[in-house]
Amino acid sequence: MKKMNTTEIEKALESISGWSLKDDMIVKSFTFKDFKEAFSKMTHIAFECEKQNHHPEWQNVYNNLTIKLSTHDADGVTQKDIDLATSIEKIIG
Repeated sequence: MKKMNTTEIEKALESISGWSLKDDMIVKSFTFKDFKEAFSKMTHIAFECEKQNHHPEWQNVYNNLTIKLSTHDADGVTQKDIDLATSIEKIIG
């Protein structure tokens, strides 16, 4: 998969609210009501990641979840990351 350039990434992020480009990754943080809700969403996201065979770097502390997406094989952001971020947005609602 081809690594996207900064212009391509910024254009793609226009349609995915709240995601930003940082250190060759697209990143977004989410806050939930409590740990149970955060973990529930993480579980749902995990199943989607398996389906797409693309896995995030993420960090969860209580009700906060930060997701970072990058395609390691391409050493940067690719369409796979944009597609997964779009799916995550649908899951989070």
